[in-house]
Amino acid sequence: MEADIKNTLRSSCRALLRPIALMVLKCGMTWREFSELSKSVFVSVASDEFGIRGRPTNISRVSILTGISRKEAKRQRELLSEPAAEVSPKTTDATRLLSGWHQDSTYLDEQGLPLPLVAEGSNPSFRSLFDSYGGDTPEQTLLKELLKAESIAKEADGRYVAKRRYHMPVEMDPGSIRFFGTNLFDHANTLCNNVAGDGAPRRLEGFAVDDQIHPDAVDAYRKFIDARGQQFLEEIDEWLSEHRVDSNNSDVSPVRLGLGVYAIEGQLPEGS
Repeated sequence: MEADIKNTLRSSCRALLRPIALMVLKCGMTWREFSELSKSVFVSVASDEFGIRGRPTNISRVSILTGISRKEAKRQRELLSEPAAEVSPKTTDATRLLSGWHQDSTYLDEQGLPLPLVAEGSNPSFRSLFDSYGGDTPEQTLLKELLKAESIAKEADGRYVAKRRYHMPVEMDPGSIRFFGTNLFDHANTLCNNVAGDGAPRRLEGFAVDDQIHPDAVDAYRKFIDARGQQFLEEIDEWLSEHRVDSNNSDVSPVRLGLGVYAIEGQLPEGS
């Protein structure tokens, strides 16, 4: 039974992590950075959710639950107790090269701005910049990636110019990224509440899906759910507004309630 649960969990995690990995890669975060972040979250959850009588879980149990050594778990917990440090964006060869272009005086003009660079030859050039900051990625591969993402551009005279300080494979809006995280958290938190069965009241969660729909119906489906979904959400929003705590009422601590609606399109990943 335990093996079946773990195998099923692995398949579920693979499906869950695909959209997360897609977002992470589009934003230019590497797997090492994500791995370090996940380690911190594992320690945080094990510390907060598995203690006795409301106290944080002791380090030994955190280590047993997470598989992280006691020394590393202790280090992660100490890091979590400190004010959040600014995350270094210099995590990929592309970003490292752009940072060098913006910081190394060899590649800056008198105003401290990145110089346009010839492809190769006299120093400074893109070749010399790559040799200093390009890392392990082949030069032409890195160049194509930077051009495709519009992190750099090639001028009519053949020189390359820096358009961004940090490389982001796909242009992202910070607000949209924040919604991605909070909305995924809310949905997953409700699913965890319902599946884990720890005695908490069950929350509304359901879906309607069919994998045998005629492709000609896609546009009609989108129009249908856009109209009906918006109407339903407006009704929920009105109800929530009617039950807001008066801002002048300091005797009541407000709680967060709401409903999320999302469309389903496309097949599940293989193995899910």
